[in-house]
Amino acid sequence: MSVNKIEIRNLYKIFGEKPLPLIEKVNNGMGKDELLEKHNHVLGLSDINLDIPNQSLQVIMGLSGSGKSTLIRHINRLIEPTSGSMMVDGQDVLTLSQNDLLEFRKNKTAMVFQKFALLPHKTVLENVAFGLYIKKIDTAETEKKSMYWIERVGLLGFEHRYPQQLSGGMQQRVGLARALANDPDILLMDEAFSALDPLIRKDMQDILLELQSELKKTVVFITHDLDEALKLGDRIAILKDGLMDQEGDAVDILLSPKTNYVKNFVEDVNRSRVLKARNIMQDASAISKDLLNGQSLKVKADDVIEKFIDRVVVDKPDLIEVLGENGSAIGYLSPDRLSEILRK
Repeated sequence: MSVNKIEIRNLYKIFGEKPLPLIEKVNNGMGKDELLEKHNHVLGLSDINLDIPNQSLQVIMGLSGSGKSTLIRHINRLIEPTSGSMMVDGQDVLTLSQNDLLEFRKNKTAMVFQKFALLPHKTVLENVAFGLYIKKIDTAETEKKSMYWIERVGLLGFEHRYPQQLSGGMQQRVGLARALANDPDILLMDEAFSALDPLIRKDMQDILLELQSELKKTVVFITHDLDEALKLGDRIAILKDGLMDQEGDAVDILLSPKTNYVKNFVEDVNRSRVLKARNIMQDASAISKDLLNGQSLKVKADDVIEKFIDRVVVDKPDLIEVLGENGSAIGYLSPDRLSEILRK
C-alpha cells in the first residue's frame, strides 16, 4: 500500500452550468476573475495535485475564496469535482456508489466544522454518541466510548449539558470528541478553531497536537491563519484563487517562499516561535567532529527555538543535541546554523 493516505490528482472544480469545456480555458491561463466575467462560472480549484502521507497532519491554508474549503469537501465527496481523482487508500472516492460513499463517510472520515454543527436539542453525551448511534453500536459500548472521549477533551461533568449552556471552546471540544468517537482514519477539520478566542484557540491547538501524537490519524486541517498552520502542520499547502501556490513543510514555507504571495504571508512571522528543533536539525554527517566532541546543550525535538534560545546565549554550547521520544539523539544543530535560520 502507498505511504500516502490521500492522493489528489489533476483536481478541477468549476462552479456553473457547463464547467467541463472551461477547463481548457483555465489551462490556457484564464484566471478566476476573467472566468467569472466572461463565462459566469466560478473557478473553485485548478489542477490540484497533493499527496497526504498516512498519519500526518496536513494543513491547507489560504485567504477567503482561495479554494481551501472546497478542496477538503472533495475528500468525502460533499462536493463533486469537475475533473480529476481523489484516491484514499488506493481507491478513487469519486467512483464510489452512493451506498459505498455512505459507508466511506460513516467509517473512514469524520468532520469538525467551524460553526460546531452540534444538535441543539441533544446533550453533550448524545452529540458525541451520534455517529455511534448511526452505526448501530451497542448502547452500553456507545456510552462507554462517548464518555471516554468526553473525558479526553476535558468535558467530564458536562455530559448532560446542552450546547447552548457551553462556551464556544467547549462546544468545539464536543465537536472534536464526536469526530474521534467514530474512530475515523481521516479527520477533516474545516477552520475548526477560527471562531474561537485566541487563548481558547491555543488550548484547542494544543489538545489536537497532544491527541495526534497518540492517535496518529490522518488529519486535514483548513485555516487562513499562518501561525496556526505552522504550529500544527507536518506539511502546509497554500492556495490562491483555486491554484496551489506552494506546498512543503514549515521550513520550506518560511525559509524558501516560492512566490510573492507566500513571501507576503511569511514576512512578519516570528520564526523562533514557530520552528521546532526537529525542523532545522542536521544529521551527524553535516557536523564537524570538533563540534560533536564539544560541550552540548540537549533539547527536545518538538521544542520551538524560543524555548531554548536563551540557554544557547547564556551557556554558549558547541552544539545543540536534538533528542527523540526515547531520549537519544536524532539530530544536531550548531549555533551558527541556528543564527543563520533566525537571520534569514
